[in-house]
Formats: sequence, structure tokens, C-alpha cells
Amino acid sequence: MKGLVIKNTGSWYSVLAEDGRTIESKIKGNFRLKGIRSTNPVAVGDHVEIDINKEGTAFITAIEDRKNYIIRKSPNLSKQSHILAANLDLALLMITVNYPQTSTVFIDRFLAGAEAYRIPVTLVFNKHDLLSEDELHYEKMLINLYNTIGYECVEICAATGEGIDALKPLLENKVTLISGNSGVGKSTLVNLLIPGAKQRTAEISEANNTGQHTTTYSEMLRYNDNGWIIDTPGIKGFGTFDIDRTELTSYFRDIFHFAADCRFSNCTHTNEPGCAVKKAVENHYIAESRYQSYLSMLDDKDENKYREAF
Repeated sequence: MKGLVIKNTGSWYSVLAEDGRTIESKIKGNFRLKGIRSTNPVAVGDHVEIDINKEGTAFITAIEDRKNYIIRKSPNLSKQSHILAANLDLALLMITVNYPQTSTVFIDRFLAGAEAYRIPVTLVFNKHDLLSEDELHYEKMLINLYNTIGYECVEICAATGEGIDALKPLLENKVTLISGNSGVGKSTLVNLLIPGAKQRTAEISEANNTGQHTTTYSEMLRYNDNGWIIDTPGIKGFGTFDIDRTELTSYFRDIFHFAADCRFSNCTHTNEPGCAVKKAVENHYIAESRYQSYLSMLDDKDENKYREAF
């Protein structure tokens, strides 16, 4: 029987079967995906085949080809990946300038990972009601930067519902992933968009201005009967996985735009003469923050270096 994976709680997967039942399922045997070294070979959003047993549970016996997925380096196993979700139409990356602070390195790494698998991203800036005048100015600068690059940005206040109406049309008839650091308001937003979802929320830690994990597993929730929203656990760092150094430029839209004018076709935009990208950075056509994010991914060896707020 065919089904859709709508929840992953570790070793068990909740599968919405084609007959309408939700069946708790496990992976059969040493199930692995070809070409992907993953800590979770089956992910929320996957279309699978299941074999139901007499106890009413099932084994997942096969997985259909994915149209895309968003993947990050496993925080515990450097040579393994972790798939956040599969078969996405849109990703919402929730960002907070403060309470907690989302670093530009984190934003850019997420965007590059999404570009690699052709997943459209909308940046959702939350909690502007809590910001100082200087912080609001910085938020406007970020929005202007990413709008200029070509990313849609939406300002909301999930606690009050402000700005939500501008977000809702983007989600119609789509499978949408909501991602971001812990504490940025993902579950609060889900509860606003889906009345009755009852996703857990928590206050920010005042000691270190960081969020607390309230969502402990990925879950797919119905949105208005014609779409899905995937709520995911908060992530501290976004370590990219299996992105070739020579392809990285193409995942930064602004850098790729100028790279064609470099003297050398294989320019890494670091120390080469005649580099149009470095010149564009010097002339402020490419933001310094974006260039630094690119460099950090180019030399991606130590995940801890981008866990901190940049």
C-alpha cells in the first residue's frame, strides 16, 4: 500500500495510507537510500510503500523518487547527512534580528542549501515588535539586501498575528517547510496558520538569548485541506553536505551574477587575479556578509564556527 510520511519520531514513522488510515511504521531491515549517507533514510514528505502486518503497524519497504529535499550535515556525525524534509514546494526560513539573533551566515547557508535542490525560499522576519530603533533599522537593511538578491521577504509578528494575512496566500496548494533557529517562533506561526495544531511553544532563555527546543520531531500538518505545513525542530547551525566547491558559486545568486566576468573560469573568488566577484565586493555590489558566508562554506570543515551569531 502507498502512503505519505507525515511524522518522524525517531525509529517510528507515521504514514498516512491511501485508504485514509494513519499507520505507525518502521523501516524494514537495513533500509538505505542509494547515494545518500543519511541518519534518517526516510523523511517527512516522502511517498513510500508499506507492508501492513496483523498487529496494525507496518514496515516501509520502498521509497518513491524525490523531486527534491533539504539536507544538512548531521550535527553529531560529520560524514552523515540529516534530511529535514522531502518533496517541498516552498521553504519558509524564519529569522529574528534579536530574541534570539539569527546570523547572516545561518541565513546564507540555508539559502545555498535550498538553491542546490531548487527549493524556493521566502524569508519570514518575526518579532519586529520587540526590536529597538537600531535593530529595526538593521532588519530593514537585511530585507533590502535579500530582496535585491531576489528573495521574497515578509515581516510578521506571530505573537499578535500581524502580517499573517500576507503570508497565507503563499502557502495555498503547497507543501511548505518552516525552518529556523530554536526560539524564532516557528511553532507559534504554525498555531496561527492551523487553528487546533497545538504545537508547543516556550519563552526565550534570558541567560543567553537562545530558544528552547519545543518541537522535537518533524511533523506534516494539513493546511486548509489543500496544502501541508511541515514543522521542524529548531536548528543551531546549518552545515551543508556534499556541495562541490566548484558548484558553490552557483548557489549564491549575487556572486554567480558577477562570476562570469572573472578572468579564470574556475575562479574560487579568493586570491585569483582578475576576480570580478572580489571587485564587486569592494564596490559594494555584493554585500560583505554574503561574501564571508561564501568563504565560510568554501572552507567548510568545522561546524562549530558557524554556530555562533555572526
